[in-house]
Amino acid sequence: MDITDLAQTLQSGNRRALARAITLVESSRADHRKQALCLLQTLAPPREALRIGLSGTPGVGKSTFIESFGLMLTAQGLRVAVLAVDP
Repeated sequence: MDITDLAQTLQSGNRRALARAITLVESSRADHRKQALCLLQTLAPPREALRIGLSGTPGVGKSTFIESFGLMLTAQGLRVAVLAVDP
């Protein structure tokens, strides 16, 4: 799949395309870096997006907040992505 096809498939909401794009962006291989840059340029102009970072001790309600906030946004017809990192 070339980068243009990947970008179009990604924009259509295909999860496999998203996984492939994440792999390219996170990779340290030189060929992947070139492809990732091309992909990001193909996807430009940037879309309006809201980014929220959450941190806190266990049990303070981070997951509950993410679920409630995500449900509220999807009820409004918006799309939501969550990237969770557990060190």
